[in-house]
Parts: sequence; structure tokens; C-alpha cells
Amino acid sequence: MKKSCGRFEDLTPTPNRSAKKANCMTKKTIKVDYLARVEGEGGLYIKMKDDAVVDVKLKIFEPPRFFEALLRGRDFKEAPDITARICGICPVAYQMSAVHAMENALGVKVKGPLRDLRRLLYCGEWIESHTLHIYMLHAPDFLGYPDAIKMAKDHKEIVERGLKLKKAGNQIVSLLGGREIHPINVRVGGFYKVFPKKDFESLIETLKWAREAALETVRWTAQLPFPEFEQDYEFVALHNPEEYPFNEGRIISNRGLDIDCSEYEDHFQESHVEHSNALHSVLKKRGAYFVGPMARYSLNFDQLSPMVREAALEAGLQKECRNPFKSIVIRSVEVLYACDEALRILGSYEKPERPYIPVEPKEGVGFSCTEAPRGILYHHYRLDEQGKILDAKIVPPTSQNQKTIENDLWKFVPQHIHLPQEELTWQCEQAIRNYDPCISCATHFLKLDIERT
Repeated sequence: MKKSCGRFEDLTPTPNRSAKKANCMTKKTIKVDYLARVEGEGGLYIKMKDDAVVDVKLKIFEPPRFFEALLRGRDFKEAPDITARICGICPVAYQMSAVHAMENALGVKVKGPLRDLRRLLYCGEWIESHTLHIYMLHAPDFLGYPDAIKMAKDHKEIVERGLKLKKAGNQIVSLLGGREIHPINVRVGGFYKVFPKKDFESLIETLKWAREAALETVRWTAQLPFPEFEQDYEFVALHNPEEYPFNEGRIISNRGLDIDCSEYEDHFQESHVEHSNALHSVLKKRGAYFVGPMARYSLNFDQLSPMVREAALEAGLQKECRNPFKSIVIRSVEVLYACDEALRILGSYEKPERPYIPVEPKEGVGFSCTEAPRGILYHHYRLDEQGKILDAKIVPPTSQNQKTIENDLWKFVPQHIHLPQEELTWQCEQAIRNYDPCISCATHFLKLDIERT
């Protein structure tokens, strides 16, 4: 990951605070610099009174990058390459949402092998993104290490397995997308270039190993120590009765929501809060909701392949999971599914007759939701008769989860209020990493301010 261009303060917390000393102080502020295990730049403010939480703010102070404004006036064909630059970790998700929305506006439907190749490309991104989070960003929390480098000293084989597994996902993206980061082979209507089956032979062998490694990852993560933290979430995800969701499906929830993606803005609302440069998204008249692996899994368990369902149940999961700390296991299950699905696609693959369906510009409005590794990613475009983009709206997964992250911290902090300040800070950071928030796809830090009065 790249170093953020954001600002860093040289503020180091005082070490070795005892629980007694922490609790007897009437006011205390902690600032923790250089948290490099979530993507972006943000902070957390917690105010407590008489050991009760009275305020929680997840602060995101990354400056806006104005991609929606940048898209206006550009040709519809440029959207996949521009939107891919929004994120270096999940560029495929942005490309897929962009091409589906443009095709929706222009009356184009991609089917057959080209559609399969899009699912294959998404498999690659899920494998590399989830594996990065599992092994490098989240596992150190559970094992008591400050980072993956120190974890590797005691768990070399585990870290090496994670790196090799991530590489398998990168290989898919590199082959289909033209390069590992910000792929350049995706276009409205399909791809610029497609490949004969023989070009995938080495990839198939890699994926056979990756599937076994992913199965071991499920078993390994299931053994990690998880705190009890079951919550009553409204899960929101795509749903397709025929397949586990990547590119297409209706937007559903466990509380009765069932809409086409064109109805998204009728039910979801973004708003600006004073403490964050990122918008908060809520369900109208209902409030916070939860997107991402736990939501997908809980709403689409039956759409997983049989061997993946079996692995999940053997790992101790139920058909629904409400403990966000177990999201690391759910991500492992989705890595296993992505490996299995990629092998299924390649097993029946035949090179398409042409790499793309010709698309002619026209006036229109298009909508799309796809399942980025971190949850549903919504795109909405309006085009003029020449295919120029008049308006664009993009809602990423992390903005949709921000309110839920804050709600979780409201409930989590009181359970751990007795801890010394440093350890409480660590626990709060881990709780945030449950969501794998992607703020800017670069390293960042968390500034944690706890005010006791």
C-alpha cells in the first residue's frame, strides 16, 4: 500500500498505564499515530462521563477527491478507467459498477462467456483484497501482534501462505485486466481483449492450490479468539437466487427490503456530518445498516457452492453471523468461494467469438450495484445524446457502514471501559478493522481521543 499524503502528528501515548490509574483520572485524551492496517486517514473521538459513553465520532478527514465531478463531461467509454483510479485495492469493483451502469443506460446486456469472465475478474479481486485483510491487517489483532511483520517472526508459514494466496488473486486480475492494479482491459460491452483457454492453464493449477490454501485459511481463522459481541444488524446485500452475488442482483435486507438498484436513492440517503469528510449513508426512516461479507453471507448462504457451505458449517459458523469480530472467518469463506467459482468458470470456458458487444452512444440514465469486497457499490449516471456524462453519483461501501461502525463502538466501549487506556485503544482499533474500512486505499493513522469527565 502507498503512503498517504495526509498529515501526521508526533503525539505518542504514555505507555504502561494501569487500569486503576486510567479510571481515576477525570479527563484523558489519547492520540495514536500511524495505524497502517486500515486503508485511509481517519480518527475516533470518544467522550465518557462516569464510565458511560456519551459521544462517539468516527472522524474521516481525508480531503474529497471529486471523482464524480471529474467524470462530468467525459465520454461514457472513459468511465471504467477513471473510476478504477478511485481505489488501488478494489479497482475491479469500481470498473464493474461503472460498466454495468453504462450498459443499463445504453440498453446493452452482456451474457455468456463475457459475463463469466467478469465474474472471474471479480473472483481475483475478492481473493487478493480479502487475503490482504485477513493475513496482513486483521490477524495480528487476534494474535497480539502490532503488525504482520512481527507476526511473521513467529508464524512464518502462515504469513507466507497468505502472501502466496493473495498472489493467486493478483494473477487473475493481471491476466484478465492487463495489470494487477487499475486494470486497463475492461470496457463497456466487455473487454478489449479476451484469451484462449490455453492461456489459463497455469492459472488453473495455481487456483487448485489456492482453493486448498483457502480451506486451510477458513479452518485457521475459525480457531482465533473472538469476543462475544452479537448485534442486531440490518444486513443489506445483492441477491440472485442462481448465484452468490458479484455483479448483478436485487438489493435485499433481512428486514424486508427487496428493490431493483434503480430504486436505490428512493430508499437510501446520504448526509454530511460535521465530524467527517465522508458522507454517512442510512436507510430512510430506518437508520444504520450493514454491508459487506457478513451481510452477503447471511443473506446468500444457500447460493454458496456445496463444498463452501460445508466448510463454513464445519468451521462453526451458522447460516447467519452477527458477530463482527467473526468477519475474518466470513472473509475466509468468501476467498474459498472465489477460488472454487474461478475454477468452475475456467472448467467450462471457451473463448468468446468477440471480446465485446458494440455499444452506440445515446441519451439515457443508468444504475448499477455490484458487490465490492467491502459491500455494495452503487453507481448512477446520466448521459446526453452523444454519450457524454452529465451527472454521476457513486456510493462506496465504507460510507454505508460508517454509522454502523459508530453504533458498534457505542456498545463495545462500555464492555471494555475497565481496561487501561492503551489496551482500550487497541480494542477500538480492532473493532473498526472488523469492517476493513477503505478510506483512501493508502496507509493512514487513527487518532483516538478519549475524553473522561
